[in-house]
Amino acid sequence: MEYEAVIGLEVHVQLKTESKMFTRAAYQYGDPPNTLTNPVVMGLPGTLPVMNKAAIEKTILVGLMLGCEIAEECKWDRKNYFYPDQPKNYQISQFDKPLCLGGKVEIELPGSSRNIMGTHRDVILTRIHLEEDVGKLTHFETESLVDYNRAGAALMELVTEPDMHNADEVFAFLTSLRMALIYGDISDCDMEKGQLRCDANISVRPKGSEKLGEKVELKNMNSISGVRNGVEYEIKRQTKALKNNERIVQETRRWNAESCYTISMRSKEEAHDYRYFPDPDLMPVKVSEEWRNKIAESKPEMPYDKQRRFFDQYDLPFTATSVICPDHKLSTYFEDAVKFHNNPKQIANFIANDLQRELSEAGVNGVLPLSDCKITPIQIAALVKLIDDGTISKQIGQDVFSKMFKSGEDPDTIIDRDGLRQSSDTGEIEKFCQEAIDNNPKPVAQYKEGKVNAINALKGQVMKATRGKANPALVDKTLRELLA
Repeated sequence: MEYEAVIGLEVHVQLKTESKMFTRAAYQYGDPPNTLTNPVVMGLPGTLPVMNKAAIEKTILVGLMLGCEIAEECKWDRKNYFYPDQPKNYQISQFDKPLCLGGKVEIELPGSSRNIMGTHRDVILTRIHLEEDVGKLTHFETESLVDYNRAGAALMELVTEPDMHNADEVFAFLTSLRMALIYGDISDCDMEKGQLRCDANISVRPKGSEKLGEKVELKNMNSISGVRNGVEYEIKRQTKALKNNERIVQETRRWNAESCYTISMRSKEEAHDYRYFPDPDLMPVKVSEEWRNKIAESKPEMPYDKQRRFFDQYDLPFTATSVICPDHKLSTYFEDAVKFHNNPKQIANFIANDLQRELSEAGVNGVLPLSDCKITPIQIAALVKLIDDGTISKQIGQDVFSKMFKSGEDPDTIIDRDGLRQSSDTGEIEKFCQEAIDNNPKPVAQYKEGKVNAINALKGQVMKATRGKANPALVDKTLRELLA
């Protein structure tokens, strides 16, 4: 019997706000433990929560970006449970009236070629709601420590339908969602800092069956690749168990990234009663059409929409758009450069290859941020124009680019200082071409026998002799004339 997996995700996203969800207490990653708290965060008697408007607006913006239905009215509920990371013993969340309903996330599946995007489809969302985060527990052999800095931070939860069927789709979903959230300046989505966290609900059933299998919740996956690996393992584990006529138990399992296996944490055979009830200290939120339209003005162009536009408007290959379009700042950088010189393919090539290489090599602990790059879009455009005008060759242009990256100087300044302007002196070029012909009889004979590509070996000798300064088009023309 063949089996198929059915997967739904619960994704928590820390919103990029200056203060926490229901208090003015600040939140940022990396502060000393338990220094970002106040009486509201700790739930002390007499304290009252006050809503963070920026967090509500960012969640509405996400809903608009993902095609959700924005509720005309939503409310706040208390989710009651005792756990050391929750100082109030309840979490303010949204139960039956969330801020956003429905929606979808476009994903790209493997299969892209040089010029064509891979297979695309939509993953359907159930809802998006807003809540407050909990603290962070650190476990040791004989004790556990809790840091309440994160407690109360604005947290958005996206819940998908059970609409994915393999680990590649899960990876594609999280990659696409992360791109969109960064595009909208919703969150930095750094999983190592806990800004994006994902739980996967996985079941396996006979292929063709409409009935869902027993659901296993998978936790402790700290990277998008880790989620993919954990889901892939759990699908294999459940499939093997079913083939051996073993019963799948509804439970929560923990992914061990070092040993690459899952281990049972707790049973979920019986639903936990959180005793939800409306928060008596918070009024419902009404979202007017005017407010919703104002938020919609800041809705960015979605990454895959931009990629399709770059195909059509600039005729760029997939190899370039797949690098430029996922990064909002990089795509803006590209379009700013194209405004100054209309050669989008060559500009995209420098950005997708040379610039990315230099940023990677310059980073101390990872890639150097684009904001720290000394080269402006105007300078890249100017460099490409110099190549197009025949002032320098493309090969020399790459060397000039590296010097521009280090110094921030204009390309003209570097070219003049280092004497790099391309030579179009026909007499000098003819001399070097003749020397190449005289000293390389083998490619000359091959060319005359009809192997036209043999001329490239002669071109290489001329470019080497002129240190790349000879005009390649003139070299090609001269060689063909001398060999005719």
